[in-house]
Amino acid sequence: VQLQASGGGLVQAGGSLRLSCAAAKRTSSNNAMGWYRQTPGKDREFVACVGWNGGSTSYADAVKGRFTISRDRPQSTVSLQMNSLKPEDTAVYYCAVDRRAMCSNSPQTWGQGTLVTVSS
Repeated sequence: VQLQASGGGLVQAGGSLRLSCAAAKRTSSNNAMGWYRQTPGKDREFVACVGWNGGSTSYADAVKGRFTISRDRPQSTVSLQMNSLKPEDTAVYYCAVDRRAMCSNSPQTWGQGTLVTVSS
């Protein structure tokens, strides 16, 4: 297993969760990393991305100002702090390694998903 995500769970609307993803160094150290999410019947969608050195980030409009992505490059981990959660944030969240060093929304390696459920 190259990517291991954790931190999902059940939370009330307005609450917070923190997702983490541990990656094998050889699969992530020089690549951007991101989070995506998917709900039943819909395509997987981009949530957030952080560049290879943590210096640049990008977010989907739906989560801007509420979610924060960060990475610990020496530890090969990427985290997603999710605040002010809404029921529409309910989804399976996946971490991914991007094909490039900077965020390009072109994932090449996926982790297993972690379920986030936000109750109203």
